[in-house]
Amino acid sequence: MNASAHPYRRLLAPLLLAGLGLASCNTNQNTETAVTDPGTMDTTMPATDGGAMANVKPTGPAPDWAPNIAPEMLAVIEKLDSLSGPTPPHKLTPAEVRKAPSFKEAMMAVMQKYNIPAPYANVDTMSKMVSPGLKVRIYTPQGATGPLPVIVYYHGGGWVIANLDTYDASQRALAAKTNAILVGVAYRQGPENKFPAAHDDSFAAYQWVLKNAASFNGDPARVAVAGESAGGGLAAAVSIMARDKGIQAPKHQVLVYPIAGYDMNTPSYQQHTKSKPLYKDFMGWFFTNYLRSPADGKNPMIDLVNAPNLKNLPPATVIGAEIDPLMSEGKTYADKLQAAGVPVTYKLYPNVTHEFFGMGAVVPQAEEAENLAANELKNALK
Repeated sequence: MNASAHPYRRLLAPLLLAGLGLASCNTNQNTETAVTDPGTMDTTMPATDGGAMANVKPTGPAPDWAPNIAPEMLAVIEKLDSLSGPTPPHKLTPAEVRKAPSFKEAMMAVMQKYNIPAPYANVDTMSKMVSPGLKVRIYTPQGATGPLPVIVYYHGGGWVIANLDTYDASQRALAAKTNAILVGVAYRQGPENKFPAAHDDSFAAYQWVLKNAASFNGDPARVAVAGESAGGGLAAAVSIMARDKGIQAPKHQVLVYPIAGYDMNTPSYQQHTKSKPLYKDFMGWFFTNYLRSPADGKNPMIDLVNAPNLKNLPPATVIGAEIDPLMSEGKTYADKLQAAGVPVTYKLYPNVTHEFFGMGAVVPQAEEAENLAANELKNALK
């Protein structure tokens, strides 16, 4: 993205250049949980200034599409609205949406306004080319002694937009909180590269990690997968592909509001036709730009909730957001995994939207979700 394309970015230059993640603050927010006890959560992880976070307030009332939205979440959404143009993203081209401000820029602007520091500077990064056209970014906690467990991470963006920079906050938070190496995958995207390009790249990157973990101080026997949104679906698909191809399975899969189905008439889709930053028409736009035809939507790698066999898959943590058209399918997938005998932790975070994960510097529920994911991964990768 061109840093000079939007004037406000000059104000954000220090944060952009710092390249730090945006996560971490303590919370006692109550949430629904299933299967595991959140009381075991590690509360000693580094946090940002909770006092500064407590000052974050929206400037206007809650919108009709989310009357109970958390004030901190609304502050980010308001900032995103102020940075975006009047045309909704589903009416733009992929190139135009890729150049538009994202939730990351909105989050950074809120942090700057309230003087909230960006945490996790103690995570080093380096990039590697896995194969022609497929690159990964390796996040390593400073001072960690190895070999360390490895998390293979898939970013969101509907297989069409966003990149590892957009989701840098989540990756830094998970690496720091787990004291593990995180390998972020820069998979190919549509419409330039249609289905199954992103899925093929995701599995290729997972195989590369198994074969090459030792070269970057990782332990090939302790590898997990994680992802958000489209990346959550990719992490789930990689777990299925590993099982079906007889390859070492991930020790755990963390699926954060995954795209897990092709049915856009679920209860949450019907309820959240105007939600932000993700809404029904925008999700349809993603399908159109990634899938070769509607028939691909029925492929088990896309329509995970209707996959014919979910047995013998890695234990899963599934995280949902209440104000999200993908909420229903995420819960359905968690239920179907559990029915197939897969150990599952499911947790729904109230009053927050899609993309909240990784916003722990401002949104209390995000800090709790990051800690849940990190603790589940740490327990699985011992």
